Amino acid sequence: MTEEDPVRERRAEIIGLLYEVALDPSRLGALAQAWQRHAAALPHGSLDDPQIEAHLRRASQFLGRLAAARAETGIRALLDGIPRLAAFVSDGVLRIAACNRAAALAFRITEGAPLSALPFDPADGAALTAAIRRVASRRAERLITLRLRSTLTGGPVILRVSPADSAELRPLALVLSTELVWPEGFAETVQQAFSLTAAEVDIVRGVTLGLPIRDIAEVRARSVDTVRTQMRSILAKTETHSQAELVRVVLGLMDLALTPLGPLEPPALGALPETAPPRTLVLPDGRRLDWIEFGDPQGAACLYMPSEFGFSRWPAAAEREAAARGIRVIAPIRAGYGRSDPPSRGSDPLTAVTLDYAAVLDHLGLERVAVLALGADLRFAANLALLHPGRVTGILGCAARLPLRSPAQRDRLGPWQRFVAVNARSAPRMLGFLIQAAFALGRRRGKQALLTQALAGSAADLAVLADPELRDALLQGSEICLGARASAHDAFARDMIGAQKDWSGLLRACRVPILLLQGDADPGAPAPTIRDLARDFPEVEVEMVSHSGQLLFVSRWLQALDRLGEILPR
Repeated sequence: MTEEDPVRERRAEIIGLLYEVALDPSRLGALAQAWQRHAAALPHGSLDDPQIEAHLRRASQFLGRLAAARAETGIRALLDGIPRLAAFVSDGVLRIAACNRAAALAFRITEGAPLSALPFDPADGAALTAAIRRVASRRAERLITLRLRSTLTGGPVILRVSPADSAELRPLALVLSTELVWPEGFAETVQQAFSLTAAEVDIVRGVTLGLPIRDIAEVRARSVDTVRTQMRSILAKTETHSQAELVRVVLGLMDLALTPLGPLEPPALGALPETAPPRTLVLPDGRRLDWIEFGDPQGAACLYMPSEFGFSRWPAAAEREAAARGIRVIAPIRAGYGRSDPPSRGSDPLTAVTLDYAAVLDHLGLERVAVLALGADLRFAANLALLHPGRVTGILGCAARLPLRSPAQRDRLGPWQRFVAVNARSAPRMLGFLIQAAFALGRRRGKQALLTQALAGSAADLAVLADPELRDALLQGSEICLGARASAHDAFARDMIGAQKDWSGLLRACRVPILLLQGDADPGAPAPTIRDLARDFPEVEVEMVSHSGQLLFVSRWLQALDRLGEILPR
């Protein structure tokens, strides 16, 4: 075995898991573990791998289409998100409830046909029916893989059976097959993309559909040697080095050819409670930017930055207390969250978010505000104070994410935070896909399950999540991040990656009072790192709060409001 063989094997495992996660986000843990093993075995530095990244893009497109389809109310939308692989939906009892065009062509079935119409012998058909029933009932396995043999082609067929989320009252399962259908008109696309002859396109089609060279030669009435010579020409024109690589390239082209043109409509978000209806500002570049307000409309202004999780609402008692204390809370819904449009292409995320916040203040005519920032949003607060001197009267950070300036500080982080820090620097595209998959899984299992997983490193945070009133505030406020019809995974990933940069220069240059309330049970800001900060930035006041983690503000809001009162504009 050569030195390259283990790398090749790990790469193949990761590529396979990418597509498994795209079909079934519950496989996310297996992908993350495989990626960690791969990263640990490579030299330090960038983990970028062109071969993996090509599949990352395709898997991300597939995951996005499938997630969007699952968000709809009908099984038809679910199947439309799988255009080239044969797929159908059934309860395993009566008939095929629905199938896509690929399944109709590959299996010669129609919607409403009995399961016995599938091209499998009775024993294989019975095994498939039993698997569908088990998965659809959700009482046993959530994913079953079967290897059957088609009576149409005589070849093996791999089937993956998973639950189908839909508005149907009866439980259903989605059956996804390896049977591939060559789309109508795709031959012309392949010919134009690679300057192939018509004969070469026919060979590419056969190889892509899994036919061996001998069978292709027989169908074309040519010798095996002739087809092999043509194959060498095809590999040269497509700049690939093997039939397997050729198939991957062609499938990627097929994905692009089947991707609908034009932008997708942004997901609508249900209205927030009447106590804080969203308001909208149209920015000079034409983007929509929303914000909400609560507290005392005539009170001292507080600009609230809710972290990448989008915790835009406070516990009900905290919002009432803000009104009683004469505090007007302005909470912009930043670009890519809720119904706020994504940032302009190519813009610097730190600057773009800061300028959007300033635009809301300008629109409201607010010249002086205090800033309350959660988590890594501390960097936006410091940048706002720098870009608009005199506007920020003070900054209160709660469970702030601090600029990491050394490997030792990254090593102190909790496992999840350390995983993010490493990949944000070395493999941002992979991190983006993992976050996209986590959001898709959260939409399937429920947002509370996703939050529980994200906060698992702190018992103090899990205790907050167990409190009904505090939990309701977190779940409702984060609708702008992950809701029934909204997913801000792109913006979330962008924020997570940006937070890993060393932005200590912002703290050093900031000339306004900065107060930090930091929890002693926060895996994202361990006590030794807090001591480093206090030593290097003596002008920053730090107060440690016992038995608190990342959700410090939600559980200790009364203490936070007391400190906020010290920096509010007079």
